[in-house]
Amino acid sequence: MRNRRTRRTRTPLLAAAAAALAALALTACDNGTGTKDEGAARNTPSASASTDKPSADAKEQQGTTGSTTNGTQTSAGTHRGTGGTQGTHASGGSGGSKTSGHPWDPENRFLCDGSNTRVTAQVLSRPLNHMLLTVKNTGSKYCDLTYYPVLRFDGMQWAPAADESTHPQAVTTLAPGESGYAGVLLSAADGSGDGGQTGHKLTVYFQGRTPHSDGGATANVALPSKGVYYDSTLKVTYWVLDPSDIASW
Repeated sequence: MRNRRTRRTRTPLLAAAAAALAALALTACDNGTGTKDEGAARNTPSASASTDKPSADAKEQQGTTGSTTNGTQTSAGTHRGTGGTQGTHASGGSGGSKTSGHPWDPENRFLCDGSNTRVTAQVLSRPLNHMLLTVKNTGSKYCDLTYYPVLRFDGMQWAPAADESTHPQAVTTLAPGESGYAGVLLSAADGSGDGGQTGHKLTVYFQGRTPHSDGGATANVALPSKGVYYDSTLKVTYWVLDPSDIASW
């Protein structure tokens, strides 16, 4: 009987204690606007974890602007060819301006003429009645040999024509110290030419950016002491960079 009474007495006491604890909990959570259920605790990543790996967007940007090699583009817009020649282009899309610095830029190239080259003439034994003109760039900049040389022996009043079959695909451009060449057919091998005479003085005229325009200073070229025989079949080739291109002309 005592045990049964003890259980009945303790049950109301336990219920009262639980009610008191619940009331304390509600009081602690009340912030003046009523009680609030916070729910499950949220996992907040640390700052270091959020910066350890770049985002997908960052990876993509690094892939398009990062510095690479073998002819691709760096983040500064610098293009590098496999041969190491480098030219810098300002950013701004396809309409952006191009800065100087590349040897092939027009602002770094000049016309080859008598003031920045040395011209020599060599009479050839083969092909017969031919002469080779050599122009060496003696300046410190690239220069362009445009079209073909205009020749005048002594006081000749006419200019020889050029053989159009020797027209190169691009302008012959000489780096400092580099040479260009032109062939000269002096006379017909079968003697069919007219007005044959011997020239003792040769002047080479250079052309400008347009055909037959003034290309600058002329060059006075030394000839053999006995002179050079020529006739009405006198003809020249275009300027070329490789003399083998006109070796069989």
